[in-house]
Amino acid sequence: MLLVNEKDLVVPGQVLAENEYYPGRGTFKEDNRICSSFVGLVSVRNKKINVIPLQSKYIPKRGDVVIGEITDIRFSMWGLDINSPYTGLLPASEVFGKDKRELESVFDIGDVLLLRVVDVDEVKKVKLGLKGRGLGKFRDGILVYITPTKVPRLIGKRGSMINMVKEKTKCDIVVGQNGVVWIKGEAGMERIAEKVILMIDREAHTSGLTDRVRELLDRLTGVEPDIQVEESEGTEKPEIPESEDFEEGSDESEDVVVSPESEDFEEGSDESEDLEVEPENVKVDSPGSESMEEGTDTPDAEEGDGEAGDAEVKDENNSER
Repeated sequence: MLLVNEKDLVVPGQVLAENEYYPGRGTFKEDNRICSSFVGLVSVRNKKINVIPLQSKYIPKRGDVVIGEITDIRFSMWGLDINSPYTGLLPASEVFGKDKRELESVFDIGDVLLLRVVDVDEVKKVKLGLKGRGLGKFRDGILVYITPTKVPRLIGKRGSMINMVKEKTKCDIVVGQNGVVWIKGEAGMERIAEKVILMIDREAHTSGLTDRVRELLDRLTGVEPDIQVEESEGTEKPEIPESEDFEEGSDESEDVVVSPESEDFEEGSDESEDLEVEPENVKVDSPGSESMEEGTDTPDAEEGDGEAGDAEVKDENNSER
């Protein structure tokens, strides 16, 4: 039996459900009861109960795509701040392979990179890598930090929320799964995008957020809102339904990362130079997809062309005879 409703605010130890429900993230089971582990919002998906914490730090897991800032250069690796209690480590072998080069000649302290979490060991040692589609170094721009669990809300369903911010501000925006957002555009538009993103972070648990974000963007960018129904006609203006639910706990949007589109992004490894960056919000491909793309030659098609050419020669010979 469910004892709470979707999006209810709960506290640690509060009983959420009994018997036929299953514990998810942010919950624990005691006897036949499911209790909350955090102060957060309830999310129920197929009999599975999750509690999305209102405030949290990023806990790395393998395969995540994150934005990190280099804070330390060691003998054979870089140390990065990834908005987590745990420091990310980028080994030189992930960049150079077996070659030996000066680390400072490639990445220096303060550089901002888009990376993939390669591995997390039992003591939370986070190994990072640059091999993959669109991974590398950012140039210029600003960083904005939000609660990692609210990243799906910032992105929205099928990227609708973040695309609206990008369209209104004309900025390039990349969202890391660790709650770090990179913004690049005109100075004034960067600050507008930052203000809107922080508003989404603060009000992610509220309803009607999409409409408020649209109104704020129109006001800050000086765009007049579209009026679809005139009051003089004596008709009531229809209510616009909230187009996006609070999907922080959904699996569909957890891996969504907005890839960079501008020239202000440098890919960080030779292996990823031939890979094109998707123009919109993309889901990070698994390592296996790279090998599929590398083998794009079509020898069968070439052989088919050769056979067609032989057939033409034979037809000409027959006509001469």
